[in-house]
Amino acid sequence: MLIDRSHRPWVAFTLGALVVGGTAYVLYSSFSVGGPRGGSPLGLVYGSLGSAFMLFAGLLGARKKLLLWRVGRASSWMRGHLWLGLLSFPFILFHSAFSFGAGTLTRTLMVLFIVVFVSGIFGAVLQHFMPRTLTERVPMETIYDQIDRVRLQLVDEADTLVKELRSTLAGDLSGASEKQRATAASAGTRGGLTYASGLGASERGEKAVADFFQNEIRPFLLQKRGPERAIADAGQASAFFNQLRVLVRRDLWPKLEDLESICEEKRQLDRQRRMHDVLHGWLLVHIPVSYALLLLGAVHAVYALRY
Repeated sequence: MLIDRSHRPWVAFTLGALVVGGTAYVLYSSFSVGGPRGGSPLGLVYGSLGSAFMLFAGLLGARKKLLLWRVGRASSWMRGHLWLGLLSFPFILFHSAFSFGAGTLTRTLMVLFIVVFVSGIFGAVLQHFMPRTLTERVPMETIYDQIDRVRLQLVDEADTLVKELRSTLAGDLSGASEKQRATAASAGTRGGLTYASGLGASERGEKAVADFFQNEIRPFLLQKRGPERAIADAGQASAFFNQLRVLVRRDLWPKLEDLESICEEKRQLDRQRRMHDVLHGWLLVHIPVSYALLLLGAVHAVYALRY
């Protein structure tokens, strides 16, 4: 979620609530004889407000899952989730008087709260900057769910390219130009010229292309995850292709360039997958810990009010 001008009212509300709450806490702690306590009237107010902010932030997940529950705009819920969730942390600290508490439950709650708070800040920063970075670093961005399908298409394209390239290098007449056909037709009329050399065939070049494709390019294109191959580095890949150009005649270089472009597209698909995993991976921590916090927070509230 991009933090832009539409967040200004939420920022103003958050800062205003923080100033009012902080000022009240300073006055309360200064004039309280026994010191600030969570069970005091003001302490309960802080705890109630902090819990309400947390509950609102937690309801975002319920709104996403319940398709028929469309109260308010999704963008407003996202902004409220961010800023009220952020505001809940200082209010809970005011409630606890900046203490982790003496019991196991309260300490567990504070640890969970810190994890939720930190992971939430981390996620907000990622969602603000990552989309822009993704656009800059992955010009060929595709729909995430289509990455594997596109990857297999690249494999098919590369197979076809290499098959044509190898056939031409092996002396196949179907891949020869008119000039090469004419030169090949005159083979034997000039000293040392053969049909294959007239076509520009190169056994060494054909073997180099075949080995490079089978050992490096094709495994790289088929690889979904795992340790990176040497060709995954654009610099090393460029060096490999430059070595092939030495062995392949110039009119076949466009096919090598197409093959190089396919490898670059695969690198961008891999980069997009990694960035997507980072962009959404933090939720694997944030969401379950948030629900655990809400559940234990409800237990804490019941026990506090009863005892």
